[in-house]
Amino acid sequence: MTPDELRAKIREIPDFPKPGILFYDITTLLKDPAAYRASIDAMLAPYAAERIDIVVGMESRGFIFSAPLAYQLGAGLVPVRKLGKLPAETISVEYALEYGTNTLEIHRDAIQPGQRVLIVDDLLATGGTVRGTVDLVQRLQGEIAGLAFLVELTFLKGRERLAGQVITSVIQY
Repeated sequence: MTPDELRAKIREIPDFPKPGILFYDITTLLKDPAAYRASIDAMLAPYAAERIDIVVGMESRGFIFSAPLAYQLGAGLVPVRKLGKLPAETISVEYALEYGTNTLEIHRDAIQPGQRVLIVDDLLATGGTVRGTVDLVQRLQGEIAGLAFLVELTFLKGRERLAGQVITSVIQY
């Protein structure tokens, strides 16, 4: 399936979660087996020949894509979670939201120095959450091979917050 065919599988919901926001609902794409498989394949393609040791999945929709990518790459899977969700010793980073802040955590022993890491999420918007995840991986001395997204909202300029990183996205709005 082409990116345009995948885009057609995404439902657009106006005024969600608040007035003036157009929400891109990927659940309609996920329930279509061919579209879901094509999405995984398209996200995987730029990294298929790379050595990836760890795939980092960002909470929560990033888990939907990071697990099959880790499997296909023969890599380990590491979750980045919101504050208080991981049971062992963690490191954390606070990042800005539109109104307020949030905190992300990763297990302190999740990534070894020099491991090649692919960071995966469903959506690149303003880049705040992924910037926090990049910071966590770098603090653990992981080598970031790339940032992979299904959807990128280009008008929010998230790439600008991620200068110097290899960024791939399948569908752009």
